[in-house]
Amino acid sequence: MAECLTRFSRATVNRFRLKEKYLMKTTTQAESSVVEKATTSKRTLERILSPLEKIAESSAGLLSKPFGQFEHDGKSYSLPRYIYIGEKGGGDVIRIGIFATLHGDEPEGALAISRFVSALEADPDIAKGYALFLYPICNPTGFEDNTRHSRTGKDLNREFWKNSSEPEVRLLETEVWTHALDGIISLHADDTSEGLYGFVNGAVFSENLLEPALREAENFLPRNRNEMIDGFKARDGIITEGYHGVLQAPRGLARPPFEITFETPQKTSLHRQVEANAPALQAILVEYRYLMAIAQNI
Repeated sequence: MAECLTRFSRATVNRFRLKEKYLMKTTTQAESSVVEKATTSKRTLERILSPLEKIAESSAGLLSKPFGQFEHDGKSYSLPRYIYIGEKGGGDVIRIGIFATLHGDEPEGALAISRFVSALEADPDIAKGYALFLYPICNPTGFEDNTRHSRTGKDLNREFWKNSSEPEVRLLETEVWTHALDGIISLHADDTSEGLYGFVNGAVFSENLLEPALREAENFLPRNRNEMIDGFKARDGIITEGYHGVLQAPRGLARPPFEITFETPQKTSLHRQVEANAPALQAILVEYRYLMAIAQNI
């Protein structure tokens, strides 16, 4: 049974890779414009979210559900949230949260989520059995200002589960807790790395999900294989330590989710980073479903 599932998993990843190559060739002029304008000094949430909003208007699986309300400098904000409901699978629904742009000067992840959703629309089997909670812009003011920090000057990705007063952090903590996520994936871009890498935490097989994700992404960008990355010991681009206060589940859960932070090299082409992120996300979904099937047959 395990051998059959392994063959199925690899074949499925290969099929999704072909789908992704097709989608890259058919990127619309509007999407290209969004990518280009995302790097300009004048940024708007409406512009970067427009591809997702357009898909949500006609999609049977994607819902636009912004949530929360807070103010900065007299302007009201909410956090963008999209929920993608895949076709029913053979077991319980798997709930995965995908978070991007916690650092406002890293729009690559938000753009990659749009590309990823386009892949789901082209091949719904990717998300079969999943409920995906997508958060493309977790730091709206930082994104507008093109700064790592929020407008209060805080690095939001060092504030989680510390009784933070930052409204974005409190809202995202509530989401993680309320939805009892089976997996948490954070997308980041590192301006000090020349290659792909990632952090893993949580469930014991997190590393078994990150490796295939890195392998798929290597079709577009090289992997960082240094022994030290970002001040941490690494092996083949995988780090098992991390910073305190990053976006993750609260400690002490009976069933902790897998936790992956996926990093692209920010100084490379923006298009390449988007192209690397999307198949990495697909690989994680395929491999996690495979691992769950194996676990049920042990």
